[in-house]
Amino acid sequence: MTKILLIDTSSNKEIKVGIRINGKEYIIKRKIGKNKAQVALPMIDKLLKQQGIALKDLKSIEVNTSHGSFTGIRVGMAIANALAFALKIPAKPRLTQ
Repeated sequence: MTKILLIDTSSNKEIKVGIRINGKEYIIKRKIGKNKAQVALPMIDKLLKQQGIALKDLKSIEVNTSHGSFTGIRVGMAIANALAFALKIPAKPRLTQ
């Protein structure tokens, strides 16, 4: 079973995190003001628990690097790169419209 973590922190109004399991995506969203980093990590933890998935089960991480807030995209990339490094899995861009 392929499990890919999806991160989108490009918006100044909401954060989206998701998981793709064998092609099907499960996404959660949260409206935000500031503090994206403080909101995104607990959302990832919540999503993984909801799906019964451990971090070690992830095969890769995709982060939105498309249009949006430069700082927001950097936050998403920092989270993705840190998790990918710790888990020894690839992190790659996810271009969305």
